[in-house]
Amino acid sequence: MSAATSDKSADPVPLDTIPISPDGGMTDATNGATNGATNGTHDPEKIITVFDDPNNFNVKHALQHAWTLWFTKPPSGKQDWNELLKEVISFDSVEEFWGIYNNITPASELAQKSDYHLFKKGVRPEWEDPQNKTGGRWAYTFKGGNRANDDVWLHIMLAAIGETLEEDADNEVMGVVVNIRKGFWRVGLWTRTAGQAPKKGAAAAAAAAANAAATTTEGDKEEGKKRLEKIGRRFKSVLQLPEQELVEFSGHADSAHSGSSRAKAKFSV
Repeated sequence: MSAATSDKSADPVPLDTIPISPDGGMTDATNGATNGATNGTHDPEKIITVFDDPNNFNVKHALQHAWTLWFTKPPSGKQDWNELLKEVISFDSVEEFWGIYNNITPASELAQKSDYHLFKKGVRPEWEDPQNKTGGRWAYTFKGGNRANDDVWLHIMLAAIGETLEEDADNEVMGVVVNIRKGFWRVGLWTRTAGQAPKKGAAAAAAAAANAAATTTEGDKEEGKKRLEKIGRRFKSVLQLPEQELVEFSGHADSAHSGSSRAKAKFSV
């Protein structure tokens, strides 16, 4: 093998050119085989790893959802929220996440009054977004400093994109946030609902309207609360907080009504 050939094989592969195999499986992009060896033979029991071919290991592991990273820069005078909120980049694979994470400013180095928001693609990190307006958030404030712990924020993001904060059928988690403020920093987990029952299908809604049954039952509310409390406990576990520390949940509608993100908590875990 010539030196030129050797150099070429070691070049990094652009992320947007790497194929993603169905269901996040392993794809050998060199020869198109799935779960096969790099020499072209196919072995269904063989999983291709970096140890098989470190130079040509170009597999992307697909995430269940695509995500978008947003950044809120510190205000410099009277600026509208939309002027401060900037969309950074979207991604849908494990490799792209690490490529982004390793090339952006760490949360611990963000200036006061700045934020990172990591939300499912298509959801803006705003109360007014149609997918957020009936929801709420779990939040915890770390006091005594304005420098975020990078490990904590990383674990929160990994839990979100790894879909470990909720059950598959919950469909609650919208995104996670870290806020840097004077004397403290705060992390949040935004949810689709604030404990109310999920919206019914068109047929069920029509039948309910015909029967003039437009109110949510107490049983639905209790079920919604339990669903969110389960998510809150998982969030608390990721934060590695002691049992006596409380993580609180508040609804976006309450926050919007009070004009502050520090609305009275609906419940806590």
